[in-house]
Amino acid sequence: MDHGDHSSHAEAACKISMLWNWYTIDACFLSRSWHITSNGAFAATCIGVVLLVVFLEALRRIGKEYDEYLQRQFAARVALIAGGATPPAASADGAASDPARQPAEALTPQTVTFRASPLQQFIRAVIHAATFGVAYIVMLLAMYYNGYIIISILIGALLGKFLCDWMTRTVVVGGAACTPPGKQTSGATVVDEPTVCCG
Repeated sequence: MDHGDHSSHAEAACKISMLWNWYTIDACFLSRSWHITSNGAFAATCIGVVLLVVFLEALRRIGKEYDEYLQRQFAARVALIAGGATPPAASADGAASDPARQPAEALTPQTVTFRASPLQQFIRAVIHAATFGVAYIVMLLAMYYNGYIIISILIGALLGKFLCDWMTRTVVVGGAACTPPGKQTSGATVVDEPTVCCG
């Protein structure tokens, strides 16, 4: 379906195709007001699409970082509470009893469940809605089957992944298997992780 007719007194109509195309001048995107009338405007459109996809990747990273921030806060509170736990019961002569002789219940691993507060969950929902909205706009732009726009989307995805989702992992070398965030273990510092210790 190709609409490229020109009226004698009106501005050139938008060129829209449901097949792969390389339209530049008179290409339209999303609305009639987004009507390309010059090569400069089309170049600006391509750059804008690249930046839009980079922004999408940044929003995804923000959502991930916010979730990890909430989990780090919770892990720190759990570590603080665990650090202030009651010490082992002392024997009659004042010496602490052997942990190996403690009841089995005291040595059983325990789990603590984190549940976001209403405000935290609302912020998570806002970030998700913004990410979803931008992703939907990018999808609509791709549905114009314009080769230049699709290439711009791919370039934006490449740059967005490179700039906004740099992979990092922390490996604990030596020390106990379970160390609260920020504690020192055998010469290696444990960086705060977005998981509860041994959770």
